[in-house]
Amino acid sequence: MNAPLRAGLADRIARLDWDQVTRNLDAFGAAHTAPLLSPEECHLIRSWYEDDDRFRSHVTMARHGFGQGEYKYFAYPLPQDIAALREGLYPHLAPLANKWSEALDGTQIFPPGHTDFLARCHAAGQTRPTPLLLRYREGDYNCLHQDLYGEHVFPLQAAILLSAPHEEFEGGEFVVTEQRPRMQSRAEVVSLKQGEAVVFAVSHRPKMGTKGTYRVNLRHGVSRLKSGERYTLGIIFHDAA
Repeated sequence: MNAPLRAGLADRIARLDWDQVTRNLDAFGAAHTAPLLSPEECHLIRSWYEDDDRFRSHVTMARHGFGQGEYKYFAYPLPQDIAALREGLYPHLAPLANKWSEALDGTQIFPPGHTDFLARCHAAGQTRPTPLLLRYREGDYNCLHQDLYGEHVFPLQAAILLSAPHEEFEGGEFVVTEQRPRMQSRAEVVSLKQGEAVVFAVSHRPKMGTKGTYRVNLRHGVSRLKSGERYTLGIIFHDAA
């Protein structure tokens, strides 16, 4: 049985300023939240990294040209608190996902609950869980990328910083870039404290221009870690094929 996080996780998710999160996602493609996890909870989740029975795969970034560092995808059944984060965050993001879809092409309508969306993924053969733990050490970094794993993609995801900046590591900033048509890329750097989350666009978002709405392409990554060790929990809402 998984050791549960401190009670009240659902309440903490509900108390986030979702109006501000939505405004920042619309404006910048990324939004910084108040703390979701305590330092004790962050340490608990980090401790799972060495327990290979919890994970379905282990990826060393350098082997694939993804950067330097490593990460592990959780296996089903997910730890109950990872599942709770996924299920608790999703309903607050689904309205914006539908707004973005309608503004772009309207081809996807996302159900209000994560269970129904996950059933859609599984029916299409996307059955491998995607929440993950990432570990960076001195000199490690994550190249700019998009987490696309199949036909069904929820357009938003989250990452929670599990380590304390300036105490356990230096550098390693979360970075989002966006490429607008016929314009140079713009970078957004999100500085997080331990337990805080960043919510961000997986691959694209709509942007209103002088000639109507157009698609902005986004990628995310992590800058070079200058010292120490940095752990992150990634919450992706679609499963992988």
